[in-house]
Amino acid sequence: MTKLLRRWARLSFGVLLGTLTAPVELLLVALGGGWLQGAPDRGPEGPGTLRATRYARSLAYTGQRRMSRYYGTSPPYPHPVPVSRVLAYLAARSGVGLLGGAALFTGIVCTGYASFLLWGWFLLPELDHPGTVFLTALGGLFGLFLSAQGIRGVARWEEALARRFLRPSDRTALERRIGELSESRAGVIEAVDDERRRIERDLHDGVQQRLVALGMLLGRARRATDPDRADALLRQAHEESRQALTELRDVAWRVYPSALDHQGLEAALESVAERAGISVDLTAEVPGRLASSVQTAAYFVVAEAVTNAAKHSGATQVTARVTRHRAGLWIRVEDNGSGGADPAAGSGLTGLARRIAALDGTFSVDSPAGGPTVLTAEVPCRT
Repeated sequence: MTKLLRRWARLSFGVLLGTLTAPVELLLVALGGGWLQGAPDRGPEGPGTLRATRYARSLAYTGQRRMSRYYGTSPPYPHPVPVSRVLAYLAARSGVGLLGGAALFTGIVCTGYASFLLWGWFLLPELDHPGTVFLTALGGLFGLFLSAQGIRGVARWEEALARRFLRPSDRTALERRIGELSESRAGVIEAVDDERRRIERDLHDGVQQRLVALGMLLGRARRATDPDRADALLRQAHEESRQALTELRDVAWRVYPSALDHQGLEAALESVAERAGISVDLTAEVPGRLASSVQTAAYFVVAEAVTNAAKHSGATQVTARVTRHRAGLWIRVEDNGSGGADPAAGSGLTGLARRIAALDGTFSVDSPAGGPTVLTAEVPCRT
């Protein structure tokens, strides 16, 4: 019940904001229409037209963001829209916004009448017919129901108008999607190549060097004539073999952590926090099952961010949040390091961005000089 009331409150507040912006939209439509009539200095490239285009598109974009936040619709689609269509959208939406204001006002009045059953007896003690109180409250409840349906209808109408005037055509959307898929495919291929080079570098600089040292120690032990000397060399060789196994396990873990398959994302992230070498405040709330690709992407985002914080930024504290909401997995990692991380300069962050883009997700890094560094990603969940 509380969740339902909260949802209706959010919906009503969104409609209220749309009502408040409706007069501004009407004014802009009137001014923009005059600018576009074609005065000599207000042609297609004139300053008046450019201002009208900028203001109209900004207001339409703000309205789409409002609907996305309070109605739960899809976010604004970044593509060029002719100013005539934008002005047509604002003209239609302003009327719907005013209608939403009427629905809200009616709902407030009907709420008063619906609650008359509670306070009417005390403020109006001269009532001789109790049935009047019940009929008034019943009428208020019915009016409140109609107002609620009107508010919902306004929200749906606004969404339909945005889809009608501001969304691209099917052909444009298909062409854009093909371009995105081609770009993400090329990015995935580059990310795979980068990861292979990274694994080769880890094996060459770490495990291979350990194995070479191990072979040299065993050779020296075989040639030693002093039993004590041979025993000491064998102990060194044993320790070197343990170090080689540890580094090999770390390389395998970076390739793909087995805990993802056996214990799930939360357990794998806990292992990242334990192996980080710095304090990691981890919160992982991932109910239900996730696709393997989504789990893997979320794991590597957190692991890469924690590793970069420990090795490069001088951070002493990392806060990682992985939560599932609606149909998406939201990831946020923040550290208290020196900042200055550049996604374009490092293959690690670039590879993460490509991995997230391949899943139709979003990825961003905010790392001003002096810190903090905040890495955020959102991945659609496909179960």
